[in-house]
Amino acid sequence: MSNALSVLVVGAGVAGIAAATALDRRGFSVDIVERRTQSPAGAGLFLPGNAVRALTELGLGAVLDADAAPIRTQRLLDHRGRELADIDMAQLWQGVAQPVGITHDRLRSALVDNLGLTIQAGVTVRELTESESGVEVSFSDGSSGHYDVVVGADGVHSELRRIVNPDAGVRYAGQICWRFVTANTAGIDNWTVWLGRGTTFLAVPVGKDRLYCYADLSTPEPAAVGAQLAQHFSHFDDQVRGLLAAPEAAGAYVSVIEEATDPTWRTRRVVLIGDAAHASSPTMAQGVAMSVEDALVLAESLCGSGEIEQRLERYRQRRLPRTQWVQARARRRDSTRSLAPAIRNTVLRLAAPRIYARDYGLLRAQP
Repeated sequence: MSNALSVLVVGAGVAGIAAATALDRRGFSVDIVERRTQSPAGAGLFLPGNAVRALTELGLGAVLDADAAPIRTQRLLDHRGRELADIDMAQLWQGVAQPVGITHDRLRSALVDNLGLTIQAGVTVRELTESESGVEVSFSDGSSGHYDVVVGADGVHSELRRIVNPDAGVRYAGQICWRFVTANTAGIDNWTVWLGRGTTFLAVPVGKDRLYCYADLSTPEPAAVGAQLAQHFSHFDDQVRGLLAAPEAAGAYVSVIEEATDPTWRTRRVVLIGDAAHASSPTMAQGVAMSVEDALVLAESLCGSGEIEQRLERYRQRRLPRTQWVQARARRRDSTRSLAPAIRNTVLRLAAPRIYARDYGLLRAQP
């Protein structure tokens, strides 16, 4: 059954493909464009219970069962490898879904296979004009189109965000990070993090014999970070130093951590989702979850009654509190980096399960 509305999705990352899929399945006429001709570099992902629930609703449950690594415990260690706390994932996400680890490439390929639409690669929006009757779009390949709604899923440095609010930008969150995937020769079988002073190293199984490694460093000026990755962690546990000696570490993907916090999100017929709307520090591991939840809620909202602007506003009001919760919790977690390690470690030993239950409590409910 057709919902008659035509929708353009700009961006074919997780958010864009999820939105195109959710909209297509509800009968909308959907086009999806992506300026890149190759998928961006990716490493690995930890997917908490609400991310797995959302992806399962989108149709990826079988892929996650077959190709992702179940994560049953989150283990917190100090930089020397001494245990601070273990968080039971079955208890934390009871009634929601089993958290997993998976490579970014495998998740994106599964999303593409699940899509059922052709992604127009190497194409982006050149000009966009809104009117009472819809949105006229000119594309970079010289073509044009008329749409009822345009969805901006074009990432943290979104071009469409500038259309929604020219004054909205991103904020440097005070961290630079490195990501890579390597062989799991260490036999790490759970999400494991080593915490130093202003430094974090995370290892997550992401499939058979594969390990996703994430390292970050707090710094007020990312351009001033000159040392090699391994040098920043030379005082860490032997297991961390061993992982940083892997060949893949030398080619780790490096980026700064940025936030998008402007709450505008939409005009009359243009709406932002995913990182374009609410990019956050990865401390809560909610990037995929928030993006796929956005997609599902947007499709549901556009099926509702009322003018298109009213439907988009319902989406915004429904999603804004949840995404702001994630950003606030992520900032609070990141702020612990400034604590003396002895204080932080004592707090985690005494209260980590309660902290996790508080941080993720809201996200256990359906979006």
